[in-house]
Amino acid sequence: MANENERVQETGTEPVAPQPQVSTEAAPPQTAAPPQQQQVQVDDSNLVACYSNFCRVTGSPEELIIDFGLNPQPVGMPTAPIKVSQRIILNFFTAKRLLAALSMSVQRHESVFGVLETDINKRLRIQQSR
Repeated sequence: MANENERVQETGTEPVAPQPQVSTEAAPPQTAAPPQQQQVQVDDSNLVACYSNFCRVTGSPEELIIDFGLNPQPVGMPTAPIKVSQRIILNFFTAKRLLAALSMSVQRHESVFGVLETDINKRLRIQQSR
């Protein structure tokens, strides 16, 4: 998230009242009104934060399961098992909203700080060449 105080917003639609016809000419087809943003109240008083540098995504036709953990050896193949500490189970609708929110946050970050290279080998080569 870009800011801890930023609140997640849900998209909802308001019913659109029919507009009276003014002309006798054929009216263009009406399009649906754009969705309006609504604030959602969030109680994060019992929140527990943890750090993760590893995730695994599995699932079924109905849901996605995302496991988060700490990889003590982030370069190369880990020699010890990665301890998974958190599991989030999402339906695909929530997963798609999460995908959009994460994508927007990463795009904002990259526009300010530059492109993030996810391939560790490329990052190491770039650092060694400097």
